[in-house]
Amino acid sequence: MRNFDYHTPTRLVFGKDAINKLPEVMSQIGKKVLLTYGGGSIKKLGLYDKVKELLKDFEIVELSGIQPNPKYDPSVLEGVRLCKENGIEVILAVGGGSVLDCSKAIAAGAKYAGDPWDLISYKVKAQAALPIVDIITLAATGSEYDCGGVISRTETNDKIGYMDSHLYPVCSFLDPTYTFTVSKKQTAAGCADAMNHIMEQYFAEDTTLLNDGFCEAGLKSLMVNAKACLANPEDYRARAEMMFACTLGCNGIYSLGNSPSGWPLHAMEHALSAYYDITHGEGLAIITPRWMKYVLSDKTVDRFVKYGVNVFGIDNTLDKYEIANEAIEMTYAFFEEVGIPMHLKDVGIGEERIDEMAHHIAVNEGLDRAYIPLLEEDIAKILRASL
Repeated sequence: MRNFDYHTPTRLVFGKDAINKLPEVMSQIGKKVLLTYGGGSIKKLGLYDKVKELLKDFEIVELSGIQPNPKYDPSVLEGVRLCKENGIEVILAVGGGSVLDCSKAIAAGAKYAGDPWDLISYKVKAQAALPIVDIITLAATGSEYDCGGVISRTETNDKIGYMDSHLYPVCSFLDPTYTFTVSKKQTAAGCADAMNHIMEQYFAEDTTLLNDGFCEAGLKSLMVNAKACLANPEDYRARAEMMFACTLGCNGIYSLGNSPSGWPLHAMEHALSAYYDITHGEGLAIITPRWMKYVLSDKTVDRFVKYGVNVFGIDNTLDKYEIANEAIEMTYAFFEEVGIPMHLKDVGIGEERIDEMAHHIAVNEGLDRAYIPLLEEDIAKILRASL
């Protein structure tokens, strides 16, 4: 079991009407608020009006229009400008993980005199950041309980996972009822994203029995509850459990003491959504079974056997390669069952830029040092198998 130094300072306020505690939390931080959100779904929910009413005694500046796969330009740069010009004291992110990811980059950039990309690209380490509070409306990324976010820079096809200990939210409000209106597409994609967060930690060289149990339970919970949410979008219990499973997915608790895996699935998908701006969870679901098939070997087969037996209930008396291959097929079948398109061509990605993306991934993501090392030619083969 590996050494670790673990600290999660974020307060979670979970359940129906959780945001009634918003004024209490915000008043302890600051009165000048940057309110960040996306395309307006929070207004349809009535959440925008609720927040404005709860914070009627606060000074609020707004940044709207934050996109999925949040963009450095204009969203991060505009948010940094607004913070500096208005003396913002706290950022309130309302929406899904993309809004919160963007807000984290803004929080760091607002406390930095130079180009915020210096921070996102790790050229410079942040020395401070504005405090962040969030209200999550989509179960997926787990950004509400971690210190990272993913930012895209369109002109260079870069999509970078930016992590810094200054970026943990002070408080995250999680009300499952706000996810009732999430579309089937985004519910399924959110489940796939969270499942992949867990898989990236599960498929590693050195793990513990305790963490394996966490991961296996998390995966089963997500699959059962995602299907329940799709069958009945207002199933509170299913939405609640799925939301909490997503929240835990990316804050490191699933892998304490494990060896690192290199997160190859996210490394490859980041290029897909940087080049083509596809839905992140769908991209992950498409490449996952192809990566699994590609890395199945004498080195990894026992890991896949444990995954197949403990997650899918496959008969453990079968030949181990039979179990492993059935587990991979069942992973594919689950994603297909919840409505995710399972070929890159289905989301508008063809052969034409495969080699370019494979090169970009190999140069920028360090997968030659992953749990199962991947070189440029390996990455290209996995992407082609996903077409």
